[in-house]
Formats: sequence, C-alpha cells, structure tokens
Amino acid sequence: MQHQLTKENWVDMFKQIGLTEDQMKKWHHIFEKSHPEGHKAFLSWLRIPPEKIVEIRGNSK
Repeated sequence: MQHQLTKENWVDMFKQIGLTEDQMKKWHHIFEKSHPEGHKAFLSWLRIPPEKIVEIRGNSK
C-alpha cells in the first residue's frame, strides 16, 4: 500500500524545519503567485477538499 501525504504531514514537516505560520503563509503566497495551477494541483494532491482549496488560494493572493 502506498502512503499518501496529508496536509497535516506537510505542515508537520514545515514546523520541523522551523517555519512559522507567517512563513507558511508566505510560502503559499509565493507558490500561488509563481505557479497558480501547480499550487492548485499540489493542494489537490494533498487531498484537500475543493472548497478549502478555493479558500487557501484566495488567502494566498
């Protein structure tokens, strides 16, 4: 069975390297600005519900 990373796994890794909430928001902002479709695809890959993806992307602009 292949393990699928979750949003929680990803956030945990960010925290392990010392990123703050503000730095994670900045990461989303840069990702959205530089590669909007890639950002959307990444969030979908993490199995984030579509309505939450819309919210995250809106907050990242």
